[in-house]
Amino acid sequence: MSLEIPSDALRTLQSGIHYEFKQVKLLIQALTHTSHANEHGGTHNERLEFLGDAVLELAVSDVLYRKFPEAQEGHLTRMRSAMVSETALAGVARRMGLGDCLLLGRGEESQGGRDKNSVLSDALEAVLGAVYLDGGLEAASERVKFLFEGHWPSPPETFRPRDFKSLLQEATQRIWKSRPSYALGASRGPEHAKLYSVIVTLPDGTRLEWEERSMRKAEQGAAEQALRLLQERYPDMPENDAPQTPPRKSKKPE
Repeated sequence: MSLEIPSDALRTLQSGIHYEFKQVKLLIQALTHTSHANEHGGTHNERLEFLGDAVLELAVSDVLYRKFPEAQEGHLTRMRSAMVSETALAGVARRMGLGDCLLLGRGEESQGGRDKNSVLSDALEAVLGAVYLDGGLEAASERVKFLFEGHWPSPPETFRPRDFKSLLQEATQRIWKSRPSYALGASRGPEHAKLYSVIVTLPDGTRLEWEERSMRKAEQGAAEQALRLLQERYPDMPENDAPQTPPRKSKKPE
C-alpha cells in the first residue's frame, strides 16, 4: 500500500457503508494506524477510535433496547458486550473490506496488521467516530444499524425469560424437601398505578417481600431475591438456579 489511500479505494469503502464523507480527511485519519503516523508523520486514528467507541456503544444499546423490550438489563448488557467485542467488530470490518484501506507502518504491515482483530476493530470504531464528526449522531447510528444488519442477536440465542418461582421451588425441594409459600401483602397507590406487594416465605421461615405493578411480577421478584439469598447461603447451589441478572434493590429478609 502506498503512503496514500487510492481514491477508488476510498470511494468503494464509502459506497460499502452507504455514507459519503463531506470531509474525506476524517476518513483518511480514521484509516491511519499509529505505526504509519510514527513513520511518516500525520495524525493517527486513536482519538477517533475513542469517540467511535462511545458512539458504537450508544447506537448498539439503542437498537437492543428497542429490539428486545422484554429483556432485562443483564441480558441487554451481555448482548451489547457480544456485539461490540473485538472479535465481532473485526468480523464487521472484514465484511466491509476495511483492512485493504488501512495505512500501516512497515513493521505492522509485515506482521499482518491488515488482518489483526485489534487493528481492524479499532479502525472500525475510528471510522464510526469520523462519521459522527462528519454527519452527526444520527448518521453514525444508521451506519451501525446497516453494518450489523443480519447479525443482531435473536431472542432464543440471547435470553429466555427466567421463571424464578419454578427455580426457587426446585431449590427449596433440594434443600428442605419442601416448597416456598406466597402471600399477598398490602397494596398501595391509585387504581391506575397500584403497587402490589408479595411476601415469599421459605421453608426455614425466612420471609422476603417485593413490590411490582402486577402480582405476577411481584411473585417473580420475590422469588428472584430469595434465590439470591440462597445462593449466598449455599455457594454450591447449581448455577442454573442462580439468577443471572444484576441484583435489584430489595427489602431486607426478615
